[in-house]
Amino acid sequence: MIKSNIKKQFSCDKNRLWDIITDNAYYAWRSDLSKIEVIDNTHFIEYTKNNFPTYFTVTSKEKLKVYKFDLKNANLKGTWSGIFQELPNGNIEIDFTEEIELNNAAMKLLAKPYLKSRQKRYIRDLERELNK
Repeated sequence: MIKSNIKKQFSCDKNRLWDIITDNAYYAWRSDLSKIEVIDNTHFIEYTKNNFPTYFTVTSKEKLKVYKFDLKNANLKGTWSGIFQELPNGNIEIDFTEEIELNNAAMKLLAKPYLKSRQKRYIRDLERELNK
């Protein structure tokens, strides 16, 4: 299993941060996606700019505490975990971990740097949206 983690503190409205991250119907701020298809409260499909689908099942969602889901596509399967923590200084820290298993062993060497770059892109997009 390949694992990648990213943490970031934000000084912003905690409810707005939560809503941006968990509202799958609103994805315009994500520079890596062409669309998200919401199936129901626990299932959605993200499509890359090349229309490559990844299927998600929400496994835990507790406001401002935890957001977790399983994910799978033609190349991989895994889990994503988002932990939200209010800090004494008033900031909120997000702690995101993605763990995946690849269907193709040859892709393993590139997987960790790829996951890390996706996480950094997500944080950049999130910061841009919060600064609007």
